[in-house]
Amino acid sequence: MTTNPLLQDWKTPFEIAPFDAISDEDFAPALEQALAAHEAEIAAIASDARPADFDNVIGALESAGEGLDKVLSVFFTVAGADSNPKREALQRDFSPKLARHFAAISANKALFARVEAVWEQRDTLDLTPEQARVLMLTRRGFVRSGAALSGAGDARMQEIKTRLAELGTAFTQNLLADERDWFMELSEDDLEGLPGFVIDAARAAGEEKGAGGPVVTLSRSLIVPFLENSPRRDLRERAFKAWAARGANGGETDNREVAAEILALREERAKLLGYENFAQYKLETEMAKTPEAVRELLMAVWKPAKARAEADGARLEEMMHGDGVNGPLEPWDWRFYAARLRREEHDLDDSALKPYLSLERMIEAAFACANRLFGLEFKPLDVALYHPDCRAWEVTREGRHVAVFIGDYFARGSKRSGAWCSAMRAQAKFPEEQAPVVINVCNFAKGNPALLSYDDARTLFHEFGHALHQMLSDVTYESVSGTSVARDFVELPSQLYEHWLEVPEVLREFATHVETGEAMPEAMLDKVLGAANFDQGFQTVEYVASAMVDLEFHDGSAPKDVMKKQREVLEGLGMPHAIVMRHASPQFAHVFSGDGYSSGYYSYMWSEVMDADAFEAFEEAGSAFDPATAKALEENILSTGGSVDAGELYVAFRGRLPGVEALLKGRGLVAA
Repeated sequence: MTTNPLLQDWKTPFEIAPFDAISDEDFAPALEQALAAHEAEIAAIASDARPADFDNVIGALESAGEGLDKVLSVFFTVAGADSNPKREALQRDFSPKLARHFAAISANKALFARVEAVWEQRDTLDLTPEQARVLMLTRRGFVRSGAALSGAGDARMQEIKTRLAELGTAFTQNLLADERDWFMELSEDDLEGLPGFVIDAARAAGEEKGAGGPVVTLSRSLIVPFLENSPRRDLRERAFKAWAARGANGGETDNREVAAEILALREERAKLLGYENFAQYKLETEMAKTPEAVRELLMAVWKPAKARAEADGARLEEMMHGDGVNGPLEPWDWRFYAARLRREEHDLDDSALKPYLSLERMIEAAFACANRLFGLEFKPLDVALYHPDCRAWEVTREGRHVAVFIGDYFARGSKRSGAWCSAMRAQAKFPEEQAPVVINVCNFAKGNPALLSYDDARTLFHEFGHALHQMLSDVTYESVSGTSVARDFVELPSQLYEHWLEVPEVLREFATHVETGEAMPEAMLDKVLGAANFDQGFQTVEYVASAMVDLEFHDGSAPKDVMKKQREVLEGLGMPHAIVMRHASPQFAHVFSGDGYSSGYYSYMWSEVMDADAFEAFEEAGSAFDPATAKALEENILSTGGSVDAGELYVAFRGRLPGVEALLKGRGLVAA
């Protein structure tokens, strides 16, 4: 009987990982045993002498690897949200091992032959629609992984997968190192003009860094409000350039050559499988299907967004010249003057707004909307988690356990940047019922109390929308559970849920002053909603530019010099001088830390086309909380996971596929 807690049955509430009993020394031996056990399970399936059928091949594959899933769910949770040198070293060791392990499964000819045997007799097996879908996806996964390759091509595919895993880990750790190591100390004079919430966040960051005073770090929740509020142009320039240079500072943490090698290997991988380039390979299974369809969408949005951004930029440059600053508007100027313009046009100041957007009340708001829409209830859980900042809730509906939800909301040096949702355990009914354990990870500035910007609050709702997709999943097989859907469909639930933050009755109830408890004044509420589309030209341009660079990296020959290719794409678009990509290539973790969003960063906008149209369904019904529409959303989108084609799911909910018009109207890029 093993004493390794990762390999034992977890006698904890709802079988949550026993984080207080797990040490970093447990991971390596647990992984070795779990890999060996999974290899034995796969070997048994491949060598089974019985005629191949759904249960002894596809069903057996679905139930295999439970122990490995447990080990990896815990490890990758802490590696991303609370890393340390030991965990980083383990990740560098684990990545190629895992790549080789899963590559060997997809390259197992005997196993693939049994999958093919089931596929060939699919019409005679009396499968349920979900089983037919799981069979199709399983076979497609094997084929797209290279199972049909042989000889030198097969061997090279395994090498490529292993190397890509190593490079993705290196890219992520290089970026984390740059973000963790840089900070700019601020003197008391440097704080002049900054609102109190920025000063408090800078002091808290200085304490974490042991700097003895306030600092600006590269955490978005601190550097963005600093850029918006600091009147010191020299400090803004220094901070912005450090932020923009992440992953491109030379030395061991430079990601430019890493990115180039990743792109070259992806192209080679696609060509081994018979595709012209990686974009064609990647998009084949998404809703978009082709690079041309992606380009058409992005360019339809680019033209009006660029026109709006250029007009806005001219106004901001006039303001800057009015301050006696000559020359063109620079990227470190845009946010500062845009914030000033927003205050002038909408009389809206973050320092006045943030006390109404406390983290606690925004969590309550997200929970309350889920209760009104789907009947979910949230009760705090007292369980050991991996960091003191984490919190957990039991999620129930009509007294029945639905899920465990974990929130990890604050920025820290051990956490990679950004925000994300993952399932430490996904919902499934096979081989037995299991309820999901879902986690949202964010990077909000810590404070006492913690106050959010409106953009932070939107991020909280966004990630909770992903969590709802996991929690409300109601399928049989884990491989199609929750967010296991097409990449350009997965952002629909998350982006759709953001709309409820903008529902006036939600803000009236939950946007209350952190000290007085008073509701946000109606005049301020009107200003918040009126400013919802402020600076959308800037935000859309920085996003679409990133998505276009990602697409052009993969739709053609892999560039040897990623920065040169990036410049060429941006010049071809006519990128405004004072705006940069939301994610420059050396820091573009969506694209280079793994294959998830590679040739797929457009997905947010593809999903936004749907989310803008989907929320109109509630508006047409006369209420953001219309019960019939909420039920249709759950039944056709949130509960079905990947058990049905994404396009079919959307048509089932809305009756048709949407056009780009609702998106442009929602972003204020066309007349309403």
